[in-house]
Amino acid sequence: MTNVLITIDTEYSAGMVARKGVSCRAENFARSISCETESGSVGIAYQMDRFDRHGLKGVFFVDPMPGLVWGAEAIADVVEPIVSRGHEVQLHLHPEWLQFAGTNNPLGQKTGRNIKDFPFEEQCILLSRARDILVAAGAPRPTAFRAGNYGADDDTLRALCEIGIPIDTSHCPGIARSDCEISLGSDTVGPLRHHGTIEMPIGCIEAARGATRHCQLTALSAREILAASKHARDTRMRNLIVVSHSFELLSRDRSQVNSVVKRRFDKVCEQLASLHGVATCGFTDIDTETALLGNTTANPLPHKPLRTFERLVEQSFSNLFYGRA
Repeated sequence: MTNVLITIDTEYSAGMVARKGVSCRAENFARSISCETESGSVGIAYQMDRFDRHGLKGVFFVDPMPGLVWGAEAIADVVEPIVSRGHEVQLHLHPEWLQFAGTNNPLGQKTGRNIKDFPFEEQCILLSRARDILVAAGAPRPTAFRAGNYGADDDTLRALCEIGIPIDTSHCPGIARSDCEISLGSDTVGPLRHHGTIEMPIGCIEAARGATRHCQLTALSAREILAASKHARDTRMRNLIVVSHSFELLSRDRSQVNSVVKRRFDKVCEQLASLHGVATCGFTDIDTETALLGNTTANPLPHKPLRTFERLVEQSFSNLFYGRA
């Protein structure tokens, strides 16, 4: 059985706070978490509705750092519905929120864009504080982490090991120039232990001219995601990690539903549920030693020009009407 982990980075917008001030919490929730539009809401409740309809399990990587600004109740508003519906909450972290935290900044006046911008000791402080806010908001103790912007480094893995979070999933071999500085190459596509932490890379497929492309809802078509899932099963890969965001079914300006991406999400959920030999799960469902049995040099789904062409046409339509993803 191959596990497909559908992971949703779930986060308030720090950019909105920078533009509108800290009083924007309600609007921020409506545009980043519940994703309300005139034609309906397509945020985490909609995503869970689709998961539940098809018997799938989702993993929501929730960023607790806004709790430094608005208190743990702002994070509880995100966590409670996820936990109550039986989906999984794990730890995400965007350090940009430190600039709005005032006296609640655990590093004094220090700020940064990515967790890798801080030394090991300060990363331990940030991760511990974020974990504690997440748990105070009603989440079980996290067992997995993803850095905001994928912006982790080797010290992040050491810090996760230090505070007792066994799994990281910040390495993204399908993005050539991501913010990730973990010392692993693009050929590392399967899990391994690195600096004391199990690194489970984001899934990827082969692209044109020897490149790779990451398994994200706005980066691949539904056909490509499903083909990657079948390929993982057929090549006996134990896990495939797919990425999305709480706001990913919206247009770029978050004002309307992106019908292209919404249809893509709906199709993936519907067809993944009937895919023989594939199941969705959370990180807590994976035994850590079993996770390491994957092949770190497994070959991603081979490139197929027709699939790429179909996605480029679809993506062009999406970019034209809903803004570039």
